[in-house]
Amino acid sequence: MSSLTTLARPYAKAAFELAQSHEALGAWGQALANTAMAASDETLAEWLESPELDRKKAIALMSEVAGDAAGASFERFLGVLADNERLVLLPQISEMFSDLSAEAENRLDVRVVSAIPLNDDQKARMTAALAKRFDCSITLHNDIDVQVLGGAVIYAGDQVIDGSLRGRLGKLESALL
Repeated sequence: MSSLTTLARPYAKAAFELAQSHEALGAWGQALANTAMAASDETLAEWLESPELDRKKAIALMSEVAGDAAGASFERFLGVLADNERLVLLPQISEMFSDLSAEAENRLDVRVVSAIPLNDDQKARMTAALAKRFDCSITLHNDIDVQVLGGAVIYAGDQVIDGSLRGRLGKLESALL
């Protein structure tokens, strides 16, 4: 997986810079998300990796999936990926593009895992506290995992804040042993 990330990084950066220069981050982000979802399909991924891949058909199919919003420059980007046999990297490219866009827009997607759904007041307070801590706007996503037991585990960028009951019990166990 890390080798795919390494291969995808220069394409994601190039896509981001191109989209930013055309002031089309949103359109490119959506086009990449659409093509990434298609490229994640097992059957299509096999076809994209096939040595018999028809470059023009692949570009046409992925352009159709992407939609018209990103324009001709996106189709040329797909052509570069096809020429270098990298269409299969679209999921990784899309994810990295999204991260670069969020950083440029000074926003952070945060995943909060809790045992029960957070109510609106809890979401608002957590969003405000995280916005203050990270000095950016926060988009909060709440996932439910009953194994957390209580509290929450927060995934913000490359940081993990474990305030769960399960995490605290694990630390107590380690301390006692």
